[in-house]
Amino acid sequence: MIPIEPRQYPKIVLALGGNALIRPGEPGTLAEQNRRIRQAMAQTADLITAGFATVITHGSGPMVGHLLLQMECARALVPPMPLFISDADTEGSLGYLIQQCLVNELHRRGRTQGVATVITQVVVAADDPAFLAPDKPIGPFYPAAEAQRLERERGWRLAADAGRGWRRVVPSPHPLTIIEHEIIAYLLRGGFIVIAAGGGGVPVVRRPDGDLQGVEAVIDKDRVSAVLAQEIGANLLIFLTAVDYVYADYQRPQPRPLPRLTAAEARKYFEEGHFPAGSMGPKIEAAVDFLSQGGKRVLITQPENLAAALHGRTGTHIFP
Repeated sequence: MIPIEPRQYPKIVLALGGNALIRPGEPGTLAEQNRRIRQAMAQTADLITAGFATVITHGSGPMVGHLLLQMECARALVPPMPLFISDADTEGSLGYLIQQCLVNELHRRGRTQGVATVITQVVVAADDPAFLAPDKPIGPFYPAAEAQRLERERGWRLAADAGRGWRRVVPSPHPLTIIEHEIIAYLLRGGFIVIAAGGGGVPVVRRPDGDLQGVEAVIDKDRVSAVLAQEIGANLLIFLTAVDYVYADYQRPQPRPLPRLTAAEARKYFEEGHFPAGSMGPKIEAAVDFLSQGGKRVLITQPENLAAALHGRTGTHIFP
């Protein structure tokens, strides 16, 4: 596999998955999150030191769930906030952790470089069909009787989730544009590292009077990362997730790693059902969209394998 070098890919978007920050089976304490983030930022600092101008995006699904659970427990004492406020809260808190860990890693390498977290508003269409068919699970699991009560009293929509109980489902509309993309590009040109579009950003719609307004939704982080990469002119998109490769026949008796794919091959595997909607599916869709809009390469791998993947020794590399 051809190594990835800064002269070929001078500007990149690095998307850090929420499930890479809290792994299955972990309770997600601050210490665990910090440990996972430090691991990822150690690799990222090497990437930046090598000369890549980098924008970091990140997921926040498990963290939003924790925040919603906290609000549920405290609702008799503190009024719960709308979902788009939770989106912004986790974008800021995780951005802070990532920013601090990255600054520390760069300091250890004798490098002083500005790192900025940008709270990112992402425009979606008010008439996006997703608003009529919520399907993105968030928050804790509820027993059936509790789910019925919540639907009745709060107007939530809940759905059964893999036999583990019922969860609230919310719309996941398609991202159209990122309000702050010119600010992000400006900071990048100035030599700063930017953390943006955390958790998919804060979903907003444009009202008839031109004002922006937050909406109850969660935008897919992978799709937003692809849109951001297009809007700032990056030609490499990297997804760091919980697996080392993209696999065909994933979670079947004999999964097959796919080290190299074309966009057409990735789309074919997707259409054949190899990539589940709740895990690898959005990454593949985002990868194909990015490559169809002029992107040159997509890399999918684990955070701890990033250095090896940049040298072409591991990970899934997708080309136009």
